[in-house]
Amino acid sequence: MATAHAPASRRVSARIGGIAESATLAVDAKAKALRAAGRPVIGFGAGEPDFPTPEPIVAAAVAASAEPRNHRYTPAAGLPELREAIAAKTARDSGYQVRPEQVLVTNGGKQAVYQAFATLLDPGDEVLLPAPYWTTYPEAVSLAGGVPVRVTADESTGYLVDVEQLEAARTPRTKVLLFCSPSNPTGAVYPAEQAERIGRWALEHGIWVVTDEIYEHLVYDGARAASLPVLVPELADTCVVLNGVAKTYAMTGWRVGWMVSPLDVTRAATNLQSHLTSNVCNVAQRAALAAVSGPLDAVHDMRAAFDRRRRTIVELLAKIPGVHCPTPQGAFYAYPSVRALLGRELRGRRPGSSAELAELVLEHAEVAVVPGEAFGTPGYFRLSYALGDADLVTGVTRMAELLAEISPA
Repeated sequence: MATAHAPASRRVSARIGGIAESATLAVDAKAKALRAAGRPVIGFGAGEPDFPTPEPIVAAAVAASAEPRNHRYTPAAGLPELREAIAAKTARDSGYQVRPEQVLVTNGGKQAVYQAFATLLDPGDEVLLPAPYWTTYPEAVSLAGGVPVRVTADESTGYLVDVEQLEAARTPRTKVLLFCSPSNPTGAVYPAEQAERIGRWALEHGIWVVTDEIYEHLVYDGARAASLPVLVPELADTCVVLNGVAKTYAMTGWRVGWMVSPLDVTRAATNLQSHLTSNVCNVAQRAALAAVSGPLDAVHDMRAAFDRRRRTIVELLAKIPGVHCPTPQGAFYAYPSVRALLGRELRGRRPGSSAELAELVLEHAEVAVVPGEAFGTPGYFRLSYALGDADLVTGVTRMAELLAEISPA
């Protein structure tokens, strides 16, 4: 007798089946696969510094791997000395004074994002997401039972939302505002005055703020990444700060992030993590300890390189007819609008979306970019300029030559 099987629609839960694949990782994987097959693809997909992790950090990890104490379970919330160092680093870099007990060390920034929402949200709670947004935010909100509510800004405002837009989106179900400055995917940085207005608005309406500060050191042209609980100290009791070592120290693969939150939230999120993963890899934690406790010299060198590439990519994009790109002030992303190019003929096709246009760019120019659909705003490309200078110029030039073939509007 044949064995009965559950319907195909029920083999994977609706909760997990509804999660979209990370578009940035998918584009990066496709670019790497094509390169492995011999095609000279240049990838602008992954938000990953192309520099090696600084040597003193690697040396700390090598030493730690030989220590038996690092071969055992350690506290789920993180090594006590790392939590202390993160609290000290937070005060040093942003002026936010926190206790080590408020710090939870996570398996990268993504886990910190998910755990923050899982800890704060009940089913049906709404989260205001300024768009363009990082592709993981809405998925983490939905997975935690929340409802992502898009609040869209475009290039006319430098991709910055204002209090009036947030207020128009607020409902009785609004519980959290996600705030990210410097921004992934746009590189936008909120001026302190505008950020403070947003923070005071959230405070006035009893809205929690989850603020992602992972790009705090990557700012240019005199911009400053101001921390919301510093601008609005009264917000500290309803604010979760997310951060990690990935972008600042070129440690994407080490998987160490953290969340800083009020004690009750940190304790609850720690209970969750104790069942999800237990402690973060101890060797990676020791490396992170060396990173956050050490000097920022290597960070400054990387930022200088990113700044040079930023100016180059904006200059090259500005020369492409129909492409408009505000100059990013932070992170390592450019987010040009390609809306004026859609619906026009290119190599026998008329791409009606930025996703379709990105496919043509990959196929005919052998350049991988992430379309704006992944970030909640169709009609744009995200290009990470965290790649070598020569590849950057070659890649954008190839793309420009292809887009120059587009038929007149």
